Amino acid sequence: MFVTPAFAQDGAPANGETHGAAGNVHTETGVAHGEHGTGVFPPFDQSTYPSQLLWLVITFGFFYLVMQKVIVPRVGGILEHRHDRIAQDLDEASRLKAEADAAVETYEKELAAARAKAGSIADQARDAAKAKAAADRASIEAELSAKLSAAEARIADIKARAFAEVGSIAEDTAAAIVDQLIGAKATPEDVKAAVAAAKVEA
Repeated sequence: MFVTPAFAQDGAPANGETHGAAGNVHTETGVAHGEHGTGVFPPFDQSTYPSQLLWLVITFGFFYLVMQKVIVPRVGGILEHRHDRIAQDLDEASRLKAEADAAVETYEKELAAARAKAGSIADQARDAAKAKAAADRASIEAELSAKLSAAEARIADIKARAFAEVGSIAEDTAAAIVDQLIGAKATPEDVKAAVAAAKVEA
């Protein structure tokens, strides 16, 4: 306990007593010098152990109650909240993984179906192209065959007319040759007979 200056003056010794090294009263604490002569640190002073133990029990009990009523419930609530949050996150992750797996499976099925459809369309297009090519070739061949038949018929007609005209040309030629050689005109009957005989001999 600290002493104010007024208290120190009131407690000053009378009759001119002075405070020396051997004085009985200490002006700052108000206790005799003999009580501090041992030099023991107060917490280690055995005479204060009971009060120290009492305050230790009181302090420990107070902090225990604070821990039990305030801190531990808060920490437990935080841990439980985090546990619930982690469980929710794990459930959400499982759900998202299941959705992703389902989406991948659906995509693979659709991809397989698309590939099968593309293959079917390609086969149909190839068959249609082959059929069209065969039809076009048959049409072209038929057209060429018709043109060839028409050309052969025209050639045969031209040949027949040519052969038909060869007789008259030969008769005219023979008549002209006879006229030039002998100076007399042969009758048409003789010329025809001579040309027919030449055809038989040829």
